[in-house]
Amino acid sequence: MLEKFSGVIIKTQDYSETHKIVTIFSKKIGKFSAIAKGAKKPRSRMAAVTQPFVYGEFLVYVSKRLSTLQQGEIIHSFRSIREDIIKTAYAAYLAELTDKLVDSHSPVYFLYEQFYQTLCWIAENEDVDIPVMMYELKLYKYGGFAPVLEHCVNCKGNKLPFHFSVQEGGFLCQQCSAIDPNAVRLSDTVAKLLYIFLNVGINQVGKISVKSKNKQLIRQLLDTYYEHYGGYFLKSRKFLNQLDKLK
Repeated sequence: MLEKFSGVIIKTQDYSETHKIVTIFSKKIGKFSAIAKGAKKPRSRMAAVTQPFVYGEFLVYVSKRLSTLQQGEIIHSFRSIREDIIKTAYAAYLAELTDKLVDSHSPVYFLYEQFYQTLCWIAENEDVDIPVMMYELKLYKYGGFAPVLEHCVNCKGNKLPFHFSVQEGGFLCQQCSAIDPNAVRLSDTVAKLLYIFLNVGINQVGKISVKSKNKQLIRQLLDTYYEHYGGYFLKSRKFLNQLDKLK
């Protein structure tokens, strides 16, 4: 079936000397892979539209297995991302995480919009840590392993302060914190930020200002949490960690 829809290129891989296989995250049919014939030829019209992070309109012969990309037109190239190694690293991380966690041929409208808006934020801003973590948590929720950030995992109480327990999968209140000796005590601000990051869309927030120490703590918590529950090794996350050490 031949269909036309918009989407973002989240993965590319070579296929023979002249073709590519691209993975597109679309609003209409979700994530899918398609062969782009001739896309590796320098003069091919497919070459530009099949670059990573391109947001375009695609004409695709859709198949349950490998679809065929017939035509493509760039709507937003996100060139500013590809020309900046830091922005590229963050975008590649989100794209890889999306590819790992999102089911094929399963539309996820809210997640798709959040992904696209996060790419826009990365393209237009230097400080991208917070939008990236907001999207990560939403992916965890879609994947069914998001931490419990509404109340205490154990007693369901919602009285601050909270501790964050990787072992228990979310917040523990003061009384229940002894369940996990390794639980990290959170300031009220960080606990509220984690709740917002999980439940509020990036389009609902304006300028995001978070203290550096709080960003670092949340980053460490999410990394440890994903290592425990995520299940997939991410090359892009390893590269980001290396970049962080160089800063």
